[in-house]
Amino acid sequence: MRQPAALGTATWPEVETRKDAVADLTLLVPVGAVEQHGPHLPLDTDTRIAVAIATRAGERTPSNSWVAPELSYGASGEHEGFAGTISLGHEALHQVLLEYGRSACRWAGRIVFVNGHGGNVATVAGAVARLRYEAREVAWYPCVFPDADAHAGHTETSILLHLSPGLVHTGRLEAGNVAPMRELLGAMRAGGVAAVSGNGILGDPRSASAEHGARLLDGAVDDLVRALTEWTVDDGGRLR
Repeated sequence: MRQPAALGTATWPEVETRKDAVADLTLLVPVGAVEQHGPHLPLDTDTRIAVAIATRAGERTPSNSWVAPELSYGASGEHEGFAGTISLGHEALHQVLLEYGRSACRWAGRIVFVNGHGGNVATVAGAVARLRYEAREVAWYPCVFPDADAHAGHTETSILLHLSPGLVHTGRLEAGNVAPMRELLGAMRAGGVAAVSGNGILGDPRSASAEHGARLLDGAVDDLVRALTEWTVDDGGRLR
């Protein structure tokens, strides 16, 4: 493994030198959110996960990949019933991603938005679709995990126990609403997560473990490395 090139700490001549083969220079852009994750996880949970996946994938891809400073804010309106949540909204996020892609494509051959927040998906996909229509080589990749619960439950708590154990308040672990999402969507559309979960959790974090989190993260990184190598982008702009 190598240390991935961090765009934020580079100088412009270093980037200029590396962009000689511009078609092969790939910029990985973590996209996250600042939103409640129950009483036990930090507000930047989604961003931390996106940064970890992008950075670890960057360590295993060719030396022409860069990891950009994260875009920490997203569309998190469904969580605004809880203090600490800051949402840009879909329209603002769409415009940020659009202008970001247009600017970065002046020197980067490829851009991948590595998205850590499910609420961003439609907006990220829409911005990528527009950028691709403009003939820019841009894609998006979701940070998803097999058999995951919805929010701040077993899955995300396990990953944070692996990534940032000091930020997980294990003494505050408690179950949230464990009903299937299909049963909750109507109430959530009307009143957000607070309408269906008083503690902000959709799932049960009490069974979480750092070991399981490490396996989940490794699997996601493996898949992103594969996808970057194969570079197959579907009709929706998702890197498959």
